[in-house]
Amino acid sequence: MIEVENLSKIYGSTTAISDVSFNVEPGEILGFLGPNGAGKTTTMRILSGYLPASGGTARIAGFDIHENSLAVRQRIGYLPETPPLYSEMTVEGFLDFVARIKGVSGGDRSQKVQAAIQRCNLEEKRRVIIRKLSKGYRQRVGIAQAIVHDPPAIILDEPTVGLDPRQIIEVRNLIKSLAGTHTIILSTHILPEVSMTCNRVAIINKGKIVAIDTPENLLSQLTNGSGYELEISGEETLAKQVLQNIPGVSLVETMIIEEERVSLRVISQPGVEPGTEITTGLIQAGLSLHEMRRVSATLEDVFLQLTTEEKNLHTETGED
Repeated sequence: MIEVENLSKIYGSTTAISDVSFNVEPGEILGFLGPNGAGKTTTMRILSGYLPASGGTARIAGFDIHENSLAVRQRIGYLPETPPLYSEMTVEGFLDFVARIKGVSGGDRSQKVQAAIQRCNLEEKRRVIIRKLSKGYRQRVGIAQAIVHDPPAIILDEPTVGLDPRQIIEVRNLIKSLAGTHTIILSTHILPEVSMTCNRVAIINKGKIVAIDTPENLLSQLTNGSGYELEISGEETLAKQVLQNIPGVSLVETMIIEEERVSLRVISQPGVEPGTEITTGLIQAGLSLHEMRRVSATLEDVFLQLTTEEKNLHTETGED
């Protein structure tokens, strides 16, 4: 449904993205994950027709974004990070307006608007002026305007940013309900959102794709799913230096620093169990180990590993 091939965008001497390639299958939700400034929004804007690419291309529903830009725009729904809303319009009036400018025929317009209102659970707010809505409901209206013309592909840029925990769950469930009938790219830096919502994840760092696979496969390939949490007495810098020099340790992260103790998280490389070496190394360095427990690695560990090291992961598609 969505095919991205070697997309690049250069601003003067600055390369925003370079040779970005990935595919999204029909009905799939792909999480597009990366730190701030990694190139997520630039990629989204190119795919939506908002920005031209400096190189490469993409096809959505079979149409090239450069050669058939209008046809592409008719087949995508786009939610930028700040929803494009007219605050003085009612929810229903705004969605009717959007349906008109997106070319929905008069005979279908009312049905499409009502369907979008229902899918986004906006029935009770349909006649409310948008500026009076909470941020969570405004985000729902933003998603509704992206789907009101029933596009096969939907691009969502940071759809839950700034929402409270309850609103995040509601919007996340809404996005999951769209899968199957729509193909979705979900750009985010919120890691739980990816593992709870997306079929696959593409991680971008410094403008390049560094991994693309299912969350489960990324965990298996990069971390072997295991590590340790330690509580020690002593200097944090010395402890991290000791741990980072132990063979088999791939990541050391500070969790909590208290007055006399520090908690650290250690992730081991696949197939390596450095527990004994960790204990021995800390004791030999004169550090007191109060607690050590096994933990399972998370997508956050994968993310940190891939975005703090100059490392690309060969994936199921053979891309770098």
